[in-house]
Amino acid sequence: MNKIWIWSITAALAGFLFGFDTVVISGADKKLQLLWETTDVFHGTVVMGMALWGTVIGALFGSIPTNILGRKKTLVWIGILYTLSALGSALATDPITFAIFRFVGGLGVGASTIAAPAYISEIAPPKDRGKLVGLYQFNIVLGILIAFLSNYLLSNTGENDWRYMMGVEAIPAIIYTLFTLTVPKSPRWLITKFRGEEAKKVLKIINPERDIESLMTELKTANGNEEIGENIFLKKYRFPLILAFLIAFFNQASGINAFLYYAPRIFEEAGLGESTALLSSIGIGIINLLFTLLGIFLVDRLGRKQLMYIGSIGYIVSLTLVSCAFFLNWGGLYVPIFLFIFIAAHAIGQGTVIWVFITELFPNHLRGSGQSFASSVHWILAAIIPSLIPFLFASIGAGTVFAIFAGMMVLQLVFVAFLMPETKGKSLEDLSKEFSSSKLFKKTA
Repeated sequence: MNKIWIWSITAALAGFLFGFDTVVISGADKKLQLLWETTDVFHGTVVMGMALWGTVIGALFGSIPTNILGRKKTLVWIGILYTLSALGSALATDPITFAIFRFVGGLGVGASTIAAPAYISEIAPPKDRGKLVGLYQFNIVLGILIAFLSNYLLSNTGENDWRYMMGVEAIPAIIYTLFTLTVPKSPRWLITKFRGEEAKKVLKIINPERDIESLMTELKTANGNEEIGENIFLKKYRFPLILAFLIAFFNQASGINAFLYYAPRIFEEAGLGESTALLSSIGIGIINLLFTLLGIFLVDRLGRKQLMYIGSIGYIVSLTLVSCAFFLNWGGLYVPIFLFIFIAAHAIGQGTVIWVFITELFPNHLRGSGQSFASSVHWILAAIIPSLIPFLFASIGAGTVFAIFAGMMVLQLVFVAFLMPETKGKSLEDLSKEFSSSKLFKKTA
């Protein structure tokens, strides 16, 4: 079991770089706009938004290397992309070059949301799959916290402090790349490539209590149900496709990425000074980390659906309060406190559940494609929404923006109550049988 944890943590480190890369830009946000004298639209869509469009491309096409090269090799290439992005962004001398290297990092983020959760889910025993895949989300929020802390410590170190903020990511990126070289290939991926002997060696370590021959037969049988030319858009996969779309859609409809990208700006809009805003951002990172740990502890105990109930209610309450704070001009620490509640709700709900849940929806041979679909929905919205934030804040105001997010979370609560099934404790093969059956749709709906 120790080796499974080590391998899972190693793969999950892709999430650390995901979190760090996503949030580190927040410390350079206003500095870059002043340095290059860009408009709100150009700054939001190109300088700030280009990484997210890279993430969209990485999510759209990340299933190709994940399926062809394998989960392990894809994870190695992801580390290389992060390294190139960090160094290139730090050395950029104009907004276009900066945006190109941020795009490269985005490719790594998008692909990591497919390869890392898929790899971990395929080596994890059913009873521990939630917490092991949850390590990916834990590393995301750890990366977010370290990025906020790094930005705070590196701010005011000179006129080029933003270069240090962006470049420091190369250190963990290189370490992660070296670590991924030590993990084995996914046994379920090996079986889809008819490399049974290699798969057996890994399965003996993962499932020492199981009869390997019977386990191999079970996995080969599940893989043997594949039809020629099969894809996730076939009628029998309609229900898991709907679930994948909706959980990804609601994840971003909460406004989480918009907030993480612009946390210091939002705090300044609420009346806090620049230094206090950066410090409050570190508080966001700490809350995110603590409640993600709680979510990982509970995900295999309470289940995915119960955590989504908790998170949805927390979203609705906190976002409504944030909206009221802006409309009614509540000063002081009201907005940071309400946003801390928002982050806690996200961490224990969507943050913990999404990457676990989407790995459980599709069979082994379609897992990469299914995750690619869900991740693409997630990241297209994650590219669009944050890109619009400077414009929306200037036009309709922060109060209205947060009111819209609160309304979307009411719809998420309806989705959880009436459509979302529970998946805890079941093998990936059993879940694939259930999700391809129309009976589950009728029963759940």
